[in-house]
Amino acid sequence: MSENRIRHADIHGTMTVDQLVKQMEGCAFGAGRIGAACDILEEMQAEDVTKFFGLSGAMVPAGMRKIVADMIRDGYIDVLVTTGANMVHDVIEGIGCCHEKGSATADDMELKKQHINRIYDVYLNEDYFGDLEDKMQHVYGSMDPAKTYSISELMSEIGRNIDDRDSILRAAYDCKVPIYCPAIQDSVLGLQAWLFKQANKLNVDAFADMREFMDTCYGAKRTGAVLLGGGVPKNYILQSMLVTPRGGFDYVIQITMDRAETGGLSGATLDEARSWGKVGDNAKAVQVICDSTIALPLMLAAVNERKGRK
Repeated sequence: MSENRIRHADIHGTMTVDQLVKQMEGCAFGAGRIGAACDILEEMQAEDVTKFFGLSGAMVPAGMRKIVADMIRDGYIDVLVTTGANMVHDVIEGIGCCHEKGSATADDMELKKQHINRIYDVYLNEDYFGDLEDKMQHVYGSMDPAKTYSISELMSEIGRNIDDRDSILRAAYDCKVPIYCPAIQDSVLGLQAWLFKQANKLNVDAFADMREFMDTCYGAKRTGAVLLGGGVPKNYILQSMLVTPRGGFDYVIQITMDRAETGGLSGATLDEARSWGKVGDNAKAVQVICDSTIALPLMLAAVNERKGRK
């Protein structure tokens, strides 16, 4: 019998998450890819692998915040690269505000009248941005006006000022995991920094992080990356291999719903990244075509289960 023969999934009562994933592993299409991704994620937990995590999309509003914070605390993430928007929503939750379930088919003009911002089927009270402004003006005001900060140092300062243990920023601060946010200007955090600078001194060097980031890549024995979506976080992580002698990442998992045909980075295949030398010739890599809010919790639960058995 061929070792590549499809193994038809056997689903039965009282299965654990990892038992379910093991059944999916023998299937094709998305099920097989999630199974392969779990195997790669498990292998990435070796002590000599430096683990990068790219966080794109509205993952915090969708409910993935604590999962990412726990991944930091549990050692799944050594380096986090994210969008400014995800950190905006992390701070909003961190100061006691919340996101609410809504409807993707709501009357948006009616929501506007009610001061509600919509992110697909998530609602966010616009008044919370006033609370966010107060918090950020306090944080920026507490920073040393004579010092020049890198963006990762700025993220650390914000995390230091959040008490919520479920915060991504706070978890990274506690665990000394750097957060890189190359496009922080493209967020309310960046907008608030600019407003603060109109009357105060705040010095942030957008390029200061790059040496530290590259030094991490140079010093790594092996490297792995988990990428949710694409965009700036994906490229910022993968481009590091263009100026290091490593020959590409050793492990890569990308979870995306985007297509490759338009040439966009979120849909760009990991095989395409091999042509650039960003993913190693012999790397273990898989592209999971799935909503990250489905795939990530499933994968993490399965690998946590495996780790618990060791």
